[in-house]
Amino acid sequence: MGILYLVGARASGKTTVGKTLATKLGLPFADTDQHLLERAGRTVDQIVEAEGWPGFRQRESAALREVTDAHKSGCVVSTGGGMVLAETNRTLMRQRGMVIFLDAPVQILAERLSRNPVNSQRPSLTGKGLIEEIGQVLGERRHLYEQAAHHIVDASRPMAVVCQHIAQLWHDRMPPDHAKA
Repeated sequence: MGILYLVGARASGKTTVGKTLATKLGLPFADTDQHLLERAGRTVDQIVEAEGWPGFRQRESAALREVTDAHKSGCVVSTGGGMVLAETNRTLMRQRGMVIFLDAPVQILAERLSRNPVNSQRPSLTGKGLIEEIGQVLGERRHLYEQAAHHIVDASRPMAVVCQHIAQLWHDRMPPDHAKA
């Protein structure tokens, strides 16, 4: 069946959309960030403090490989916002499944982060305020999200609309003789 990878900035809806899509498509759900934290037994702050961002990024890539290998028969995977930084991760996702970039404007992302304090507890990547950081990070990564993606979906729309759109893209990717099965 394949793997459906969701990429995008923090608060773009990867986990929320991913869980809903997994249910809708009858597939398991996996979150690479959650997998990474469970394997490490530490928070992001603790990993970054001990290993720096490069150490965290190595763990992030390992989590992607582990989740992908564990769900060869199909899965919806929510990835960390920085997953696309490594070319090997972008290549793996494109080769092993369908990649959706959940794209949303900076203001929407900032509003979502401010409504969910847990989301804003990650260590700062830039040392700037929330909106400035989101704008800078999204600006630096947008081309990587686009490069990784098979499809770009407007994640500022209502979740039900986003999920329906992605489910249709998922079904449309099947060859015609399989889509009817």
